[in-house]
Amino acid sequence: MTGLSMTFVMLAALCWGISGGIGAILMAEGWDAFVVSFYRGAIGFLFVLVWLAFRPRSSGLSNPSLWFWSVLSGLGIASNFTFYFVSISEGSVAVAATLMYCAPVFVYFVSFALKLERFTAPKAAAIALVMLGIVLLTRIYDIESDDVTLIGLVAGLLAGVSYAIFIFGFKYAVVYGSPQSILVIAFATLVVVLIGLSNKAQMILVMSTPDWPLFLVLGVLGSGVSFIIYFIGLKRTSVTTASVVAMVEPVTAALFGILVLNETLISSQIVGIALIMITVTALSIYSRTRHTPYG
Repeated sequence: MTGLSMTFVMLAALCWGISGGIGAILMAEGWDAFVVSFYRGAIGFLFVLVWLAFRPRSSGLSNPSLWFWSVLSGLGIASNFTFYFVSISEGSVAVAATLMYCAPVFVYFVSFALKLERFTAPKAAAIALVMLGIVLLTRIYDIESDDVTLIGLVAGLLAGVSYAIFIFGFKYAVVYGSPQSILVIAFATLVVVLIGLSNKAQMILVMSTPDWPLFLVLGVLGSGVSFIIYFIGLKRTSVTTASVVAMVEPVTAALFGILVLNETLISSQIVGIALIMITVTALSIYSRTRHTPYG
C-alpha cells in the first residue's frame, strides 16, 4: 500500500504542475487570475463535497475549532491559487511554480526573525542557496530581462507562504475532524472570498465560452481529484517521502511551459531551479528527521 500511496502523492503533484500550465493558457486568452482561481477552487469544492457525502463519519463539523482552522486553511488556499496565477501572468509557469516551492525556507526565515526557531548553520546555508537560486531564476540582476516582473516575483513567493498557511491550518484542523470535512470548509471559504474579488462579468461568461472545457479540466486536475488523492496518499506516506515527491510539481510545470507554451529558460535559470528544488527538498528531509516545527 505504501507504493500506491506514494503514487497518489506523485499524481497529485503532477496534476498541480499541469494545472499551472492550463491556467497560463486561460490567462493568455484574457481571463482574469481571480476568475481562473475561482473556478479551480469551485470545481474542487464540488468534488470534496461528494467525498464528504460518501465518507461522512467523524466529520467533526459540529466542532467550532474545526471551523476556525479550516477557514484559515481556506484563506491560505484561496491566496495560494490567486498569487500563483498572478505570478504566472507576470512571468512564466516554471518561474512561478519554483518560487512557490520556496515556501518552507521562508517559513524558517520568519521563524528565525520572530525567534521561534533556533538558527543553525544548515538552515542558514539553505536560505542563502535558495536566495541565490531565486536570483538566477528570476534574473533580477539583468535590468533588461523581462522574464519576471517584481509583481511576479513577490506573488510567486506569497503563493508559497499562502500554501504554508493552508498546511498550517489543515494540520491543526485535522485534530478535530476528517480531511474531507476540512477541505469542504476550506474550499467553501475560497469560493466566498473569490466571488467577492473576481470579475463578475467574466465569471458568468465562462459558462458560455469555448474555453469552458479548459476551466473544467483545471478544476478537476488542479483541485478536485488532486487534493483527494493527495490526502489519501499522505495517510500511508511519510512526510519526508512526500517532500521529495513534491518536486514533481515544479518539474512538471516547467516542462509544460517549455513543451506546450513555448517558454524558454537559459542555463542560469535551469541552475536556479535545480538549486532551489534540491535545497528545499534537502532542508525538508533534514528538518523532519529532527522533528522541527515546520510541516
